[in-house]
Amino acid sequence: MAFLPMNKTEMKARGWDEVDFACITGDAYVDHPSFGMAILSRLLEDEGYRVGVIAQPDWRSDRDFAALGRPRLGFLINGGNIDSMVAHYTAARRKRSTDAYSPGNRAGLRPDRAVTVYAQRARQCFPGVPVIIGGLEASLRRFAHYDYWDDRVRPSVLVESGADLLSYGMGEHQTLEIARRLAAGEPVSAMTDIRGTCYLSDSAPAIPGALSCASCEKVSQDLRSYAKAFLTQFNEQDAVNGRAVVQKHGERYLVQNPPALPLKQEELDRVFELPYEKYYHPRYEAMGGVPAIEEVEFSIIHNRGCFGNCNFCSIASHQGRRVTCRSMESVLREAEKMTQNPRFKGYIHDVGGPTANFRRPSCQKQLKLGLCRGKKCLAPQPCPALQVDHSEYLELLRRLRALPGVKRVFIRSGIRFDYLMEDPSDAFFEELVRHHVSGQLKVAPEHCSAPVLDKMGKPHIGTYERFSKKFYELTRKAGKEQYLVPYLMSSHPGSTMKDAVAVAVWLKKNGIRPEQVQDFYPTPGTVSTCMFYTGLDPFTMEPVYVPKSPEEKAMQRALLQYYRPENRRLAAQALKKAGREDLIGTGAGCLIPPEPGHRPAAPAAAGRAPVKKSRYSGAGRKNSKVKNGRKR
Repeated sequence: MAFLPMNKTEMKARGWDEVDFACITGDAYVDHPSFGMAILSRLLEDEGYRVGVIAQPDWRSDRDFAALGRPRLGFLINGGNIDSMVAHYTAARRKRSTDAYSPGNRAGLRPDRAVTVYAQRARQCFPGVPVIIGGLEASLRRFAHYDYWDDRVRPSVLVESGADLLSYGMGEHQTLEIARRLAAGEPVSAMTDIRGTCYLSDSAPAIPGALSCASCEKVSQDLRSYAKAFLTQFNEQDAVNGRAVVQKHGERYLVQNPPALPLKQEELDRVFELPYEKYYHPRYEAMGGVPAIEEVEFSIIHNRGCFGNCNFCSIASHQGRRVTCRSMESVLREAEKMTQNPRFKGYIHDVGGPTANFRRPSCQKQLKLGLCRGKKCLAPQPCPALQVDHSEYLELLRRLRALPGVKRVFIRSGIRFDYLMEDPSDAFFEELVRHHVSGQLKVAPEHCSAPVLDKMGKPHIGTYERFSKKFYELTRKAGKEQYLVPYLMSSHPGSTMKDAVAVAVWLKKNGIRPEQVQDFYPTPGTVSTCMFYTGLDPFTMEPVYVPKSPEEKAMQRALLQYYRPENRRLAAQALKKAGREDLIGTGAGCLIPPEPGHRPAAPAAAGRAPVKKSRYSGAGRKNSKVKNGRKR
């Protein structure tokens, strides 16, 4: 099956004079189900619509927006797989020099706030054509939201873009309904009842059971109002019990309809078995290809959604907390086709999703009652109703390993270790270690301080330590040399300098030297970003300490890599600020050496962590020889 047309010449080759829908995306055109626009364009094609793709158009003129002519039914617009501002800027607001979703890894091929810019240009180019925005950028900016890059509250992207309708979440159900109703001649202005969409109303809508939250103007001026409005919006994201939410913007009303229903297994199978090319468009070959394909070309997505619900993660507000999965037969069919790809070398890089080892809802009652409000399934402790079972996932992995042409099957997209530790059977853990680790397994403890982990919505560090111990025991039993690579985050709301020092001490104690760490990035729509902006926990309305100054953020980050010579100065400043100068010296428990002429402080009377060699956490002493998970 050929790529969808990108210009009129390719349209004519199909015998088309026009397209029904023009899909505009901020990414390069990669026809792979890891890309949301690929899914929706192929789904519409499968329904009989004529669909064309406009990828990374030059927003400074009308030329690229007119490449397919005037679409008969509408424009479908997204900013790409990630928010365009995240694609362009680091957590320190520095301009990125690369973009893996663009040809040749080239930065700058999409505008800042791509959804808004594209929608305005499409409207200007073809007045009267319906404009529907969606994807991650639109989903997470659907209400008035704090924008980290402007350091202020911005209105809903639906207001700023001038689009007719906003589709939030994964989008399959609502996109097909919008297409069907447009094709039937219904004006887009009449589409006010579609689940998973937002629209603007000139008057306050009379919707039974709908909730109102503070207006855009109010949340822009008052932090408590922002936190309360955010909690209202967050609590209505469940497809079973979510209600409509209304937020006034000036003289108009933003209306969010309840979330779309999750796809059933047979629907998810259909989505992933559409006739994708599974590669980037040939036009990019001369430009160096599109680097993002390297992570996904020989990987398989088997599930959707995540009940882990970490506070800094956007999945709960986009894919949802309820887990759905593909059938084993669908996954196996994809793998069999993969083995026929001439580029396939026998290695399936990943069988995962938002969380690799989720293939069922956290409990059965949520299917009828929805997910619990104000509670998490796994943190700070697993819910007593949690049902843990890896047997189906294990069977899937075994069947994949047995396919002719498959040499190894790896899991790289994230094992939820706290869920794994609740499994009464060791069968999955043992086979994970023996068959599915490619030298290193990336997991995400994120921090070690209990108060910080509580603000992250993560389990306490003891769970990770038990997991780590068992991982290395099973690794030795299997006769392998494999390592855990822990993801760690600095400067999350709730993290004081003393908490950052505690992480450094914990790393030293356990022989872990992380080569990469992540400074907290306040992206739109997450609980953690609400805390960052307001200094309040929206669940309790209690104050939260937030490290905001560039100086403090740099010090907290430096402590996670205290062993690097270039970080010594910042680490020393951090230790002094935390009152832990006892950790500057040459003793076994010290973090950094003193400067010449430095007089060491007396040992702390209390609060100093004991220092001992670990037999299990991190990679022990061997880990000092590992860089980015590979032995030097």
